[in-house]
Amino acid sequence: MFDQEQKQIEEKIKELLQSHNIPVEEEFKWASIPFSGEWGTSTSFFQTAAQEARSGKQVKVPLRAQEIAEIVRDHFGLPERFSRVEAVRGYLNLYYQTGEFSRRVVDTAVQQGADFGRGQKQNQLVMIEFSQPNTHKAMHVGHMRTMLLGDVVANILEFSGVDVVRANYFGDFGRDVIKWMWNFQKRHAGERPPASNVTRWMGDLYAESTRMLAEDPEGEAEILEMFARWEAKDPEIRDMWRETRQWSLDGFNEIYERFNIRFDQLYYESQMEEFAKDAVLELIESGIAVDERHKGGPVIIKLDELLGLEDETYRVLVLMRSDSTTLYSAWDLVLAKKKFEDYPLDRSIYVVDVRQSLHFKQVFKTLELAGWDKTDKVFHLPYEIVNLPGNVTMSSREGTVVLLEDLIKEAIQRAYEVSLERNPQLDEKTRLEVAEAVGIGAIKYPLLARDNTKLATFDWESALDFNGHAAPYIQYAFVRTNSLLKRAGGPLAESIIPRHELETKEVELIEKISEWPQVVQRAAKEFKTLEITNHAYHLARAFNEFYNTCPVLKADAEVRDFRLRLVAAAQQAIHNSLEVLNIPVPEVM
Repeated sequence: MFDQEQKQIEEKIKELLQSHNIPVEEEFKWASIPFSGEWGTSTSFFQTAAQEARSGKQVKVPLRAQEIAEIVRDHFGLPERFSRVEAVRGYLNLYYQTGEFSRRVVDTAVQQGADFGRGQKQNQLVMIEFSQPNTHKAMHVGHMRTMLLGDVVANILEFSGVDVVRANYFGDFGRDVIKWMWNFQKRHAGERPPASNVTRWMGDLYAESTRMLAEDPEGEAEILEMFARWEAKDPEIRDMWRETRQWSLDGFNEIYERFNIRFDQLYYESQMEEFAKDAVLELIESGIAVDERHKGGPVIIKLDELLGLEDETYRVLVLMRSDSTTLYSAWDLVLAKKKFEDYPLDRSIYVVDVRQSLHFKQVFKTLELAGWDKTDKVFHLPYEIVNLPGNVTMSSREGTVVLLEDLIKEAIQRAYEVSLERNPQLDEKTRLEVAEAVGIGAIKYPLLARDNTKLATFDWESALDFNGHAAPYIQYAFVRTNSLLKRAGGPLAESIIPRHELETKEVELIEKISEWPQVVQRAAKEFKTLEITNHAYHLARAFNEFYNTCPVLKADAEVRDFRLRLVAAAQQAIHNSLEVLNIPVPEVM
C-alpha cells in the first residue's frame, strides 16, 4: 500500500548509512506492525550491526543495532503521510496516519480489482507437475489431493508474479494397462464407453480384470503375451491401446473441467520408456549403475555405497528388470531432463505422494552423480493421503474406493438440500448453480486448508459448514457483500479519508484486507495453500463481524460512503482469495 514511500525511505537509509561508513544491506526486510491505535511498518538493523562485528569492529550487536536505528530516526524526522517514527531495541518503527492508511488500503483493493494482491512479474518460469493419474482406472478420492494442491500452488505462484507451466504425467502403460486390455478384448470386444462417467466404466472394467485374472489359469500367460506384443509395437495391440487410453483421458478431462483445472503440457510414461533404456545404458557405461542381468538380477545403483555413506540414506535404486524392461525410476530420470529441454525452467516442482519421497531423493541424487547441472532446480512437494471418516484409505483394485464422480454428485446434492432450507425463494436454475458452486467449494477447501504434509480426513459436516472454517462460510461472506452493495445502489463515492473514529471491527477488516498481498507472497515462497485458506477464512470472519456490528446503509452520509467503499474492498479481497483457491464465487446463496 505504501510501496513507493517505502522504497524512498530505503534509498535514504542506504545513503545515510554509506555516509556514516556503515555496511548497507542489499535488501531491507519490512514487517507490518499490527494496529494498536496506529498501523505501522518496521525494519531492524541487527544484520547491519552483525556485519560490522564480522568486519572486526568491537561492537555489541544489540546496542549497535539500537544506535543505528537512532541515527536513522534522528536524520529522518517525520516522513510525509506518517504520524511518528521511533527507534526501539534495534528496530526502526514508522507509523502511518490512520486515516491515510485506511483510505490507501480501500482504494488499492477497489481500484486494482482482480489484480489486487497480484505480484509484479519476477521473470521466473516454474513447472508444476501434478495429478498424474493412471489410465484404464477410475479417479477416486485419493487422487484429489495432488490435483487440488498442484492446481492451487500453480495459481498462487502465478498470482505472485511467477510464470507457470502446468504439467500432467500420465501412467499410460505397464502390466495394469495390459491387464485391462486383456479383459476388454476377452469379454467386452466392440464395446464403447458411455457418454459420461467414463472413468467409472474404465474403473469397473479394471476391477473386473483383477477378479477374472484370479479365476483364469491361462490369464497370466495371455497378459504376458499381450505385453510382449505391445513392446514389439504390434499394430493391433498398439491401436487398441491408443484408443482405450484416449477413453481414459476423455474421462479425466470430464473431472478436470468440473474442477476448473487445466494443463499446459502433457507427458506420458510410454514416452519416457522409449528413451529410458539408453539412459540406463549410459549409467552402466559411466560406472554409476551395476548391471546384474547376466546372473538373473536387475540393473541397480548402489547410491549409499557410491557416496561412501555408512548409514542408510539413499539405499539402492532399481532401474531395469532382469528381462531388460525399465522401471519408473528410469522414466523419471528421462522426464526430469526432458522438462528442461522443453522449457527454460527456473524450477521444476513435483506434487507427488509423500510415500515417494525416497524415490525422488534417489532420482535427483542419481542425476547429480551423472553430472546433470539442474538438480538444484528440481523439488518434490510431498502430500499426505486423503482418508474417509474412520481412517478408511482407498484402493483401486477393490473395496473402499469412493469415486470422484460420486463425491461430486453427493456434494452437489447435499448443497442443494442446504440451499432449500436456507433460501427457499431461489428459482430452480439459480439453486442448481448455487449447489454446484457450494458443492465444489466444499470438496476443495478442506484439503487445501490442511498442511500438505499431514493426513487429510474428508467429512461432510465440516466441509459444508456455513458457520465455520469451510468454503460455504467464505462464499456466503462474499454474497453478503454483493447484497449490501446492490441494496445501496448507485456508484461508490470517490476516495475517502475517514474522519470518524474507526470501530474495532472496521479496523480488523481493514487490516485483513491490507494483509492480502503479503499473504500471497508468503504462500508462494512456502508453497502453502493453507496460507490462502486461513487468510480467506479470517477475512470472511472479519467482514461478517463488521457486517453485524457496524451500520452501513443507516450510517451518517460520510461514514456510509466510507463503509460502502470498505465493503467493496472486502468483496474484492474475498473474491480474489477464492479465485486463487479456484473455488467458485456465487452471486447469491
